Amino acid sequence: MEWMVWTTPTTVFFVVIAAMLASMTAWEVISPTVERKGFLPISTTRGDRLFIGLLCAAYIHLVVVGFTPLNIWLALGASVLWLLILMRWG
Repeated sequence: MEWMVWTTPTTVFFVVIAAMLASMTAWEVISPTVERKGFLPISTTRGDRLFIGLLCAAYIHLVVVGFTPLNIWLALGASVLWLLILMRWG
């Protein structure tokens, strides 16, 4: 039987996602969210914006890897920046 090899980047990725989910859960318990409308065309909660932001980050990475010669670190920076903008004003 072969086991999956957990490289450092893979481990960091899943730890960061787990930490984001845990912190969002704690934030929700401490301060329940209300739906609001930002620049997105729908009313969203913090969890909705996080989910949309994570999906967008995946698409940003796919576009950079698939269609440009740019470095993947640029995609990571753009994804983090977009997630912060989306969480604040989305």
